[in-house]
Amino acid sequence: MLRSFARRGGIVLAALMLPVALIGSASAATPSAKQLSSATLNADGSTFQLAFNQVVIGAFKPVQKSVTINYQGNGSGQGRTDFTNKVVDWAGTDAVYAAAAAPTEPFFYFPTVTAPITLSYNVSGVNALKLSPDTAAKIFSTAITTWDDPAIAADNPKVKLPSTKITVVHRTDGSGTTQNFTHWLQLAAPSDWTLGSAATVQWPASTQGGSGNSGVANLVKTTNGAIGYVDFSDAKASGLKFAAVKNSSGKYIVPNLVSAQEAVNGATVNADLTFDPINASGAKAYPITSPTWIIAYQNQSTAAKGQALKAFLNFIYSDGQKLASSVDFARLPAGMLKQAKAQVSKLVIPAS
Repeated sequence: MLRSFARRGGIVLAALMLPVALIGSASAATPSAKQLSSATLNADGSTFQLAFNQVVIGAFKPVQKSVTINYQGNGSGQGRTDFTNKVVDWAGTDAVYAAAAAPTEPFFYFPTVTAPITLSYNVSGVNALKLSPDTAAKIFSTAITTWDDPAIAADNPKVKLPSTKITVVHRTDGSGTTQNFTHWLQLAAPSDWTLGSAATVQWPASTQGGSGNSGVANLVKTTNGAIGYVDFSDAKASGLKFAAVKNSSGKYIVPNLVSAQEAVNGATVNADLTFDPINASGAKAYPITSPTWIIAYQNQSTAAKGQALKAFLNFIYSDGQKLASSVDFARLPAGMLKQAKAQVSKLVIPAS
């Protein structure tokens, strides 16, 4: 139930659809929570974090009945733009601003969860696949066009590969998932990846595009020979197969929450709580592990909105972490969680 609901774009039915056990556990954990004044927080951005946002917003509603939080997954790029233009109260992003594009007013990056970006594929008869960075770069740049290519065969010597044409599927919207995936290709396969790294990439004309992680997942699922980069939650919810990917230690690692946590543990956390687990060191680290953040202004616009946001962030850093695995996200490491909680107290909220 959680995963099928998590694909929806809106959030209106979150509290109704959330399993009673999860709502109950969240409510019971904060029985004496002070009820806040009525407030509505509107947000958009990352589809990577959409499933987690939906479940945690749904669980937060019974704790603060007068607070309404609306989140739309329009992609990290759109989220950052809307946040800069103050169209939304906060935004979700899987990538940090370029220095020249960042808002001029003080704001915070609040990490929430982490998860793998999978290389999901649909190749009839192939149920296990390994991909090295160089091979993945050649596939996604269309230098490799069939599944029985010698480079793929070299990564998979025991797999019978068909001559099926490869269909590359990518995001069409401004996407943190795209930015992190292409960042990995730049780092791990610099000689074979020449398309750059950004929220949008100039993909070859022979490729196909989908909107949001769920759009890519659906195209992969319905196209024999397809491969695409899809967040772990959407890939699992869609029943997709995904490849083990060769990491910086030379090990082929299956994407899961444990291997994602290994990657995060190997990343350096900056003072502003940004960090980069892509291609992290560690024999057990999954190399395409994505961070994701809520971005919020330090100086809140009203007392009601500021108190609502503060309560929501504190909920994410307490009961919300317990809900992460229910929609296939990894919790934050203890040290980062402590830093994030401390940062919440730095929000400046008007007295009235």
